[in-house]
Amino acid sequence: MRVEIITPDKELFKGEAKSVTVPGVDGSMGFLNNHAPLITVLKAGDVKVRTEKGEESFPVKGGVVEVMNNTVLVLAE
Repeated sequence: MRVEIITPDKELFKGEAKSVTVPGVDGSMGFLNNHAPLITVLKAGDVKVRTEKGEESFPVKGGVVEVMNNTVLVLAE
């Protein structure tokens, strides 16, 4: 699936991933290929992206995540 993590200042990550875990306001959420469409708010925590090369972690202060058509877009603070 395609993943983009964007802050107002820069792009933190853009590329393919096996899975993504985000800190949702109601708890941690994970996304895999073919996930149902979803838009939700994020709280402070780490966005974890698992790729072929391993796992990367990106700290965020909050934001919004949109999942649609095998694309995960994180608009982070």
